[in-house]
Amino acid sequence: MDAEWINEKWREHTKNKKISSRLVWATQLAILIACIVLWELAGRLRWVDVLIFSYPSKIGRQIVNDALNGELWPHLAMTVGETIVGFLLGTLAGTLLAVLIWWSPFLSKVLDPYMVVFNSMPKVALGPIFIVLFGAGFTAIVITTLSITVIVTTLVVFNSFNEVDRNYIKVIRTFGGNRRDIFLKAIFPASFPTIVSTLKVNVGMAWVGVIVGEFLVAKIGLGYLIVYGFQVFNFTLVLSSLVIIAIVATAMYQLVVYIERKLIRER
Repeated sequence: MDAEWINEKWREHTKNKKISSRLVWATQLAILIACIVLWELAGRLRWVDVLIFSYPSKIGRQIVNDALNGELWPHLAMTVGETIVGFLLGTLAGTLLAVLIWWSPFLSKVLDPYMVVFNSMPKVALGPIFIVLFGAGFTAIVITTLSITVIVTTLVVFNSFNEVDRNYIKVIRTFGGNRRDIFLKAIFPASFPTIVSTLKVNVGMAWVGVIVGEFLVAKIGLGYLIVYGFQVFNFTLVLSSLVIIAIVATAMYQLVVYIERKLIRER
């Protein structure tokens, strides 16, 4: 009887959770549609300056035309490629650096003020230096992205290492474990959810780094299209590029969320 009651409550909870999730999704979709419709009306009825703000149907035509004539794909491929490389390298390098400074308390104390200063420094100011060092191309843009993602990842992951329950470490030391055992059996497993969650943060950081880099140096890419659109006063091109960035970035973020759920569930 108790088992049946528990199962019934669990099914009811699951059903309510699905209903709540669908309600949230429907509300989000309704808000998006309402904003698009309002924007379309504002443009067509000249409530706003269409030269600057354009409107959704015009932006949609711009995207479709660029896709059909093939002009969009090289720009999209370049930006997505730069973002993926910067995202993966930034996450890996930042995590490894966090492990390194956790492993060496001396190195942690030495690097701490430098990381704080570098993290607070505007990366746009470093762009010209990267261009001089690495040339005006793919490498300079990826390095600009790494200047954002690496430090953020390092700080987040390192703080996660330091917040692990000290009792775990005491238990391992009690049984004769060394620093390697502490990391592999306590620190890393406890910090794994944070490391995976950092992927979601780095999606946005990688896009910021790539677009900033393309603003400064690129001759191809979505960032270049935005700059070019401003130069020729084609704000529909600018807004269509921003819409494409939003769509692709959202898809990339949702993919990372899916991977996160799979990894956490498997653990």
